[in-house]
Amino acid sequence: MLKREYTQMSESYVVGALLAVVGGFLDAYTYISRGKVFANAQTGNIVLMGLNISQKNFSSTIHYMIPIAAFILGIVLSELIRSRFKQNSLIHWRQIVVAVEIVILTVVAFVPKGNMDLIVNSAISFVCALQFECFRKYTTTMCTGNLRSATEQLFIYYHTKNVQELTKGLELYGIILFFIFGVILGTVLTNMIMERAVLFSCIILAVVFGTMFRKEKILN
Repeated sequence: MLKREYTQMSESYVVGALLAVVGGFLDAYTYISRGKVFANAQTGNIVLMGLNISQKNFSSTIHYMIPIAAFILGIVLSELIRSRFKQNSLIHWRQIVVAVEIVILTVVAFVPKGNMDLIVNSAISFVCALQFECFRKYTTTMCTGNLRSATEQLFIYYHTKNVQELTKGLELYGIILFFIFGVILGTVLTNMIMERAVLFSCIILAVVFGTMFRKEKILN
């Protein structure tokens, strides 16, 4: 007899796909409207900071140190929220994180481009850190890890014929496609309405917030 079990929607594929769209969207948004910067991953900022230090351009390092610091603070805040609200029965702690993301990105939408871009990019780095730390089943702010894991799963399937490995691999490739869709969508909307385009990612996050009130049904 099949047994029905329920799991939190925050770890569902639907939520992962929506967050991947947001991740791609934000990368396109910051690149097009906020000084050609990718705010999601910090590897580039760390490399550029190191290059400027090696060239003794110490005044320029601040432009890379601030987003890195914002990313670190985002990780810290996400852990504080998790530890404080993990046992809350009224709202899931990840919903609080998503609500914080929505508030920050809404403010960002009304900050004019130009002199404030460093602050905006740091704020988006903060948001991406929250998302990266709290939603771990699928990496939704960058693609390298998903590409590695998906290819690994398909390689394992090729040798074992284990359908579960195939499913996992295809799911991860799907997350990458959703990320690419987010980049395309972000490019189109940002070219149309510039700073305000980020409000569309707030709409997606609002859908994610509402989705997490449900429980995903699993039949065993």
